[in-house]
Amino acid sequence: MGLESIELVEVGPRDGLQNEPETITTAIKLALIDRMIGYGARRLEVASFVHPARVPQMADAEAVITALPDRSDCTYIGLVLNKRGVMRALATRDGGARGIDQVGCVIVASDTFGQKNQGQTIAEGLAETRAMLRFARAEGMRAQVTISAAFGCPFEGEVKHDTVIAIAEELAIEAPEEIALADTIGVGTPSEASELFGRLGALLAGSIPMRAHFHNTRGTGVANAWAAYGAGVRVFDASLGGLGGCPFAPRATGNIATEDLVYMMARSGVDTGIDLDAAIAANKWFAGKLGRELPSAVARAA
Repeated sequence: MGLESIELVEVGPRDGLQNEPETITTAIKLALIDRMIGYGARRLEVASFVHPARVPQMADAEAVITALPDRSDCTYIGLVLNKRGVMRALATRDGGARGIDQVGCVIVASDTFGQKNQGQTIAEGLAETRAMLRFARAEGMRAQVTISAAFGCPFEGEVKHDTVIAIAEELAIEAPEEIALADTIGVGTPSEASELFGRLGALLAGSIPMRAHFHNTRGTGVANAWAAYGAGVRVFDASLGGLGGCPFAPRATGNIATEDLVYMMARSGVDTGIDLDAAIAANKWFAGKLGRELPSAVARAA
C-alpha cells in the first residue's frame, strides 16, 4: 500500500518575510507569490494582520491581499492575533473582493512568551482565541489555530506536553478547521514530535485535522516533519528557502524549507503536489532579490 500524500502550506510570504531587516516591496511579494503558485503551492499564508510598528514587513498586508490572483484553486490565509485582526481579514472581502479565505489564530503555550508576543497569559489567550474562532465562524470566515512554542519557550525553557494537550482540548471545543503545533524556536526532536502529535491525534480522534509547523534552528526540522508524518500529520507548513523566524523569539531562525520538505517526502514516496525544480528556481530568483543565498540545503545542493 502506498503512502498517503501531504498538503503543504507555503508560509513564506508571511512567516518567511516577517523577520527580514530590509523592506520587501509589495510588488516583489506578489511576484514571489506568483512563483509559489507556479510551483504548486495551493494554500499560502500571505500576510498577518498585526500593528506595523510591531512587524513592519506586514505593513502592506491589505495591499498584497487586494492584488492576489483570483484563483479558485488557491486558499489565502491571514494570520490574526486578536478580534481586530479577524475584522481586518473580513474587511478584505468588502465590495465583493476575493480577500482572505481563512484566518490563522495563534495561542502561545507559555505565559512569558505569550505576554511578550501577544500580551496574554495562556488563560487569557485561550479565552481570546476561543472568542475569535466563534466570531470568525459567525461572520462566515474559515478559521484554524496554531499552538505556538509547543516544543519549548525561549524564556521558560521546557513546555510540558500536558500543557499543550490541555490547550488543544479547550480549542477543540470550538471546532477549528485545523489545530497546528508549532516548534517556534526549533528545539524539538523527532521523538518529541512523534509523542506530542501522537497524543494530539489520540485527543482529536480524527475529528479535527492536525498540522505541523517546524523551524530548523537546530537542524532537526525536517526529521521532525517525518516523525510527525508517522504520527498521522498530513498538513505541513514550510517556507521557500527556509526563510523566517519570530521577531519576539531571540535567535529563532527559519522555517523548514519548502524544498527540503518536498525532497524528503518525494524520495520517501509521499506526494506533495510541489514541483521541486520550479521551487528551486523560485529560490534562486528570490535570493537574487535579497542579495544572499537562502538556507535551504536542497537548493544549495542543486
